[in-house]
Amino acid sequence: MVSTILIGITILFIATNLYYFFTHKSYKKSYFDSAMFYKLFFVLLGVTLGFAVLYYVLSFNEVVLRINDPTGEPAEHTFLTMLYFSGVTILSVGYGDLVPVGSTRFFALIQAGLGLLLPAAYFMKALSGREEE
Repeated sequence: MVSTILIGITILFIATNLYYFFTHKSYKKSYFDSAMFYKLFFVLLGVTLGFAVLYYVLSFNEVVLRINDPTGEPAEHTFLTMLYFSGVTILSVGYGDLVPVGSTRFFALIQAGLGLLLPAAYFMKALSGREEE
């Protein structure tokens, strides 16, 4: 019961902070373009889903993920597992619980690079857009 209340309070706190971030533009030199933000969000979401499908299709022919423990067992062959790995990879979280093997290592490297470069490009565009005003 107490944990449910704490989770609710935490979600409310996060939602309030996000609302404040998106609605209050009090800094003189701040620049936030909601259209660009949504574009970045949906592009990252699309890339994440695309790579999840790629990993899932690759897993039909070979083991693409192994569990990072001494046994090195293959990870579950489910789309949700591939989606989780794709999300962790593009966000550069890298929990280390799943390890790519075989050709998946190359694609995971490309995906991680995109996860770093796309937000950087977003911020560069946002900053250059601010200077033009």
